[in-house]
Amino acid sequence: MRKVVALFFAGTCIAFLSGCSASTTSNTSDSGYISGDGTTLLLSPEERGEVISLAGETLGGAQLDIANWQGNLVVVNLWASWCGPCRSEAVDLENSYLQFKDQGVEFLGLNTRDGLAAAKAFNDRFKTSYPSIRDKDGQLTLAFGNLGPAATPSTIILDSKGRVAARILGPTTESELRVVIAAVLESES
Repeated sequence: MRKVVALFFAGTCIAFLSGCSASTTSNTSDSGYISGDGTTLLLSPEERGEVISLAGETLGGAQLDIANWQGNLVVVNLWASWCGPCRSEAVDLENSYLQFKDQGVEFLGLNTRDGLAAAKAFNDRFKTSYPSIRDKDGQLTLAFGNLGPAATPSTIILDSKGRVAARILGPTTESELRVVIAAVLESES
């Protein structure tokens, strides 16, 4: 019964997220995803794969390993300073981080194809207070396998065990993140 309620809640969230587009019906694909318009995917707990391992040096020079965050949801955002949609979502990501940081939700920026100075300038400009690590050669992005980011920006939410629970392709908003994070949190209760 709990699984049915969680899937219903997730399906309702996706229907809400897909808005008024021509195709607003939710469907379940063979891979276990519940999808709306194709940009936001939620995976049921039973269908989540292996634990994701991400570690590296933050833009500030500290070592970070998300294994230390196990037990918390982790929102990973793939971004680059030269990416226009990344700039458009930066404030919403920061606001979401501030809203959820005291609720056991961690945020991590995964910077791609940027020099260190450009990445730091981006974070300074948008007053990003959560950490980012650089993915200089794309190897960190590969950790997500076929569930990984398909473009910049993309946002992946890891469950409390460190498994991919949701993915948002393209820029996200504060309201979309709130709904997706709530769906993942609900799926764990």
